[in-house]
Amino acid sequence: MKATNVLFLFSDEHDPRYMGASGHPFVQTPNLDALAARGTRFANAWTPCPVCVPARASLATGRWVHDIGNWDNAIGYTGRIEGWGHRLQKAGMRVESIGKLHYQNGSSPTGFDVQHEPMHLLDGIGQLWGSVRDPMPEKAGPSALYAKVGAGLSNYNRYDLRITELATRWLEDRGRAPDEKPWLLMVGLVAPHMPLVVPQEYLEFYLSRDLPEPKLLPRDGYVRHPWVQRMTSFWDHDATFESDEKRHLAKACYFGLITFLDTQIGRILAALDASGLGGDTRVVYSTDHGDNLGTRGLWNKDVLYRESTGIPLIMAGPDIAQGAVCRTNVGLVDLYETFLEATGVSLEPAERALPGRSLFAVAKEADDEERIGFSEYHAVGADTGAYMLVKGRYKYHHYVGYPPELFDLEADPEELRDLAGDPARAGVLAALEAELRAMLDPEAVDRHAKADQAALVAAHGGREAALAKGYPGETPTARKFDAAASDSKSV
Repeated sequence: MKATNVLFLFSDEHDPRYMGASGHPFVQTPNLDALAARGTRFANAWTPCPVCVPARASLATGRWVHDIGNWDNAIGYTGRIEGWGHRLQKAGMRVESIGKLHYQNGSSPTGFDVQHEPMHLLDGIGQLWGSVRDPMPEKAGPSALYAKVGAGLSNYNRYDLRITELATRWLEDRGRAPDEKPWLLMVGLVAPHMPLVVPQEYLEFYLSRDLPEPKLLPRDGYVRHPWVQRMTSFWDHDATFESDEKRHLAKACYFGLITFLDTQIGRILAALDASGLGGDTRVVYSTDHGDNLGTRGLWNKDVLYRESTGIPLIMAGPDIAQGAVCRTNVGLVDLYETFLEATGVSLEPAERALPGRSLFAVAKEADDEERIGFSEYHAVGADTGAYMLVKGRYKYHHYVGYPPELFDLEADPEELRDLAGDPARAGVLAALEAELRAMLDPEAVDRHAKADQAALVAAHGGREAALAKGYPGETPTARKFDAAASDSKSV
């Protein structure tokens, strides 16, 4: 296969169902739709963890979270375990990033020659209070994540505009002075991550629509799974909204942010074509996790349902089938081998034991119902570890110390009916639990995560000191973007 450059576009918190390419009736994503039309879309892609920092560490290394120990949003990737970036560097290739990485800091050797305007954990530690899990506090303070909703220009919007500008310039530079070897550029955009603030031009279309009501609302009689209810009682984001009108506005803003994101992606792809390197570059688009967007009365991510664990994954360029849809379960761990193969770097013997596979190989094969999708969660709001296993038509949720959940994705793609208590599915439930236990020991991993988190909290002054830091909102951008955001009209 021809070795090419790789342009890796990585967003934050994009539920893959909200794209025209995946069949959504009104969310406007013309540039992502065009990318999918000239490439392959992976319809069953899953995050390794439905929260930012662990997912991104797993992406970097091609390993599961329980293997690398980046459990939560206070344990950022440092390069201690080398990843695909290091391998490309050793092959003498240019490896750079522009935008959000959400690693521990910008000075650790994480596999990039240069990080342009990176976003990392605040003060190198981030959400330390979320590491307090054993025992977990009964309740956090008020959620600040959805305090800002509406039309305006947020720090994150400004950041994404800046990152898009830098990416287009970077591609122009490569076009004027091409490298002898392939390069990889990772562009980290923040949209559609909260705050749910977006310029009016992207919001108007969605405000005028009758948006579907969220499903499975507790106020309508739905009873949350006890593990999920424990999380919600700890930090109830839905309580931020004082009315259904505000919830409607929040959803419209999320959709507007997706279209805003799509516009930035379109600008970057246009710059790639203008550089003359489009024919020598493979483009990969994905995100770190989804967003519940009011379903089950939940916002943010952090749970195992499809809204939170499903991710978009599109690949286009030389040797990639056009207009194709692959339904094999895939995920971010597969990008390790994919990036190596794309740039012509051979796997070393030890790397063949990694859980991922090259997406080039996966896409060329018939859909594989036996390949698993996997995710796990050991972070803020979870008093025990949780694990998701998808295989064939079934999706299994294992909660340490709580009952499991089981969904038939073929008959019930929206995960409306838990079948774990159905005697007719007892064999399926047992088989999936056995498969999970063949991968890992759920209870031992839970203990390991909590021990690591307790040690981290102790190293930073202890439990009370961690909780005293309060419960801030999203990771801040660089200070110059914060200072420039005074004209935001969010409400």
